[in-house]
Amino acid sequence: MKYKKYFRKTSLKQKNIGDLFLKLIQEKNPRSFLEIGVFHGVTARNVCELMFKNHGEQFEYIGIDIFSDSKNYDKEVVPSKTFNNPFKTFYFRFIKRQNPYSLVAVEDLLSKFKKNIKLIVGDTNKIFENLKLKNIEFIFIDGGHDYKTVKNDLEYSYKIISKNGTILCDDWNLSQALGVRKAIEDFSKEKNINFKIVHERFAQFNLF
Repeated sequence: MKYKKYFRKTSLKQKNIGDLFLKLIQEKNPRSFLEIGVFHGVTARNVCELMFKNHGEQFEYIGIDIFSDSKNYDKEVVPSKTFNNPFKTFYFRFIKRQNPYSLVAVEDLLSKFKKNIKLIVGDTNKIFENLKLKNIEFIFIDGGHDYKTVKNDLEYSYKIISKNGTILCDDWNLSQALGVRKAIEDFSKEKNINFKIVHERFAQFNLF
């Protein structure tokens, strides 16, 4: 299955990275998936399409994001929120009348799977302790890129991952966010869990 961009922005835009991402998921063939850092929902849509292809309606996708342009997160490392293509800007502003980085827009993109998805609004540093998630088979971490947030996301993911689940962290090699790598390394040492680097981009933990 090929990774599609759905006329929106995605952090997996580099050549073949999206396809590689879907291949990693296909290898594990999960029925439950948690994405931390949804952005425009492109990855979410691709993941849902893949799980639907494999399992029909017997799957669950959960996505967490702040879904906000709040200045409180101005220092966060995220893909540019403006389109280089003026037609895309026109399309969302005047035709869709949506901010593509909003809960409404992502729900619209995922409407085909509305029975299978759950989108949660909030900062993972603040909301995790109140969530009742468990036995998630595949978790993709691509939310806040500072050390504290990545470490917190990993700690929570470890608590809710299923016995044979996978935790995949994005941006291992991102020079603008060295806290990502440090958090992954520290988590690995503390939990005594090995990880492997995939295509110099992803850090993958397989839990047994």
